[in-house]
Amino acid sequence: MKINDNSPFPKRLKQARLKEGLSQKQLGILAGMDKFVASARMNQYERGVHTPDFKTVIALSIVLNVPTAFLYCIEDELADKILAWTV
Repeated sequence: MKINDNSPFPKRLKQARLKEGLSQKQLGILAGMDKFVASARMNQYERGVHTPDFKTVIALSIVLNVPTAFLYCIEDELADKILAWTV
């Protein structure tokens, strides 16, 4: 089990998911996960318990309409600018 190493990923993932108005299960399914594990897996990603592989990160960024850079951005102000740039 991986423990969150203060990565911004969990926070940014949740932020982007809420922006798109998706549930954890909906996001997971749209990103290609099995419907029976999608909710639990997304919950683990958002809590920082586990970290997705990069292929999954790319799928999530496509579904969420955000660049992968946003999901790893530490600075809140820069993250906001990345979102504004992509709109």
